[in-house]
Amino acid sequence: MPADDEVPSLSAIGGSAQNGAVAFATTHWSVVLAAQDESPAAQEALEKLCRTYWRPIYSFVRRQGVGPEEAEDLTQGFFALLLERRDLSAVRKEKGRLRSYLLVSLKHFLADERRRAMAIKRGKGQRLIPLERLRVDERIEMEPSDPVTAEMIYERRWALTVLENVLSRLKDEYQTAGNAALFDLLKQLLPDEPGSPSQADIATQLGMTENAIRQAFYRFRQRYQSLLREEIAHTVATPGDIEDELRHLIAVLEA
Repeated sequence: MPADDEVPSLSAIGGSAQNGAVAFATTHWSVVLAAQDESPAAQEALEKLCRTYWRPIYSFVRRQGVGPEEAEDLTQGFFALLLERRDLSAVRKEKGRLRSYLLVSLKHFLADERRRAMAIKRGKGQRLIPLERLRVDERIEMEPSDPVTAEMIYERRWALTVLENVLSRLKDEYQTAGNAALFDLLKQLLPDEPGSPSQADIATQLGMTENAIRQAFYRFRQRYQSLLREEIAHTVATPGDIEDELRHLIAVLEA
């Protein structure tokens, strides 16, 4: 997972929404919202979203001054409740966006927990979402701070999670095609930082022409942008929301 100062170049995020509507039909959040009652497809889609986007939830809880283990328990408890009792009436108020819906739902959940002063016991009759282990640097990053900044931390962690998922998918594609080394080098062209290799340097390392690397990076960026829109589509209700959510993500990273 990249650190906060290792956000991929915003120039790589831009571009036109060429196939947003085409790729939208089977997105996770649209499946959840379309289900009028309990359905295996909607349940699977919701569980996948919970597994993917638990880090922003955990980081928000930590910023409330909650210790690591209790924060993990609360995160599990929140998702357990979400999976057991999907109340989607609030979705329309939040314009159908998973990011906003989860944050509003989480605030209500934490307020209820504080009022009841009820400790959530791990695994006790709850349906758990498996949480990956946090690295030490991630735990430090999520240490409690001024609670006023909790929403900003949530938004930034959300944006970073989106980009991490995109890069992970892109890496898998390149590895499957036997181009892992090419991916590792082209990825270094995304951050606008001094010290990144030039396209000429990469061409030399791979024994390719500079023009070939230029074309390879163009395709890399195009695919990156396409996967980014697919990832965002999984978290909004309609194709028309994709561009607004993309602009929001860029604004959060630029803040």
